Amino acid sequence: MTTDTKAISDLAETITVCSVEELPDGGSRLVEADGRKIGVFRCGDELYAIEDRCSHDDGPLAEGEFDAAACTVECPRHGSLFDVRTGRPKTLPAFQPVDTFEARIEDGEVKLEI
Repeated sequence: MTTDTKAISDLAETITVCSVEELPDGGSRLVEADGRKIGVFRCGDELYAIEDRCSHDDGPLAEGEFDAAACTVECPRHGSLFDVRTGRPKTLPAFQPVDTFEARIEDGEVKLEI
């Protein structure tokens, strides 16, 4: 049995989401990469990315109301609030976190690592 010793970061793919001007404070973007939908959110100078899937019923999440001051997004189906910094739900009915991804600004562009 052989073991692949590549670091997980070596397996990550970086994609360009948009220019930084296209994602102002309080803005969000929904992108599809590698077969997954991911919501990218801007809270002030910070960028956060979470999977576009409510852990309560697998419905869309990033389409919900985004509160940049609280860094939360509300599931449009049943109202669970998710912290976009951690992917963790703050209110019921969801109780399981969703995946998060690294997002950053590089050379004037919003980059996402998947």
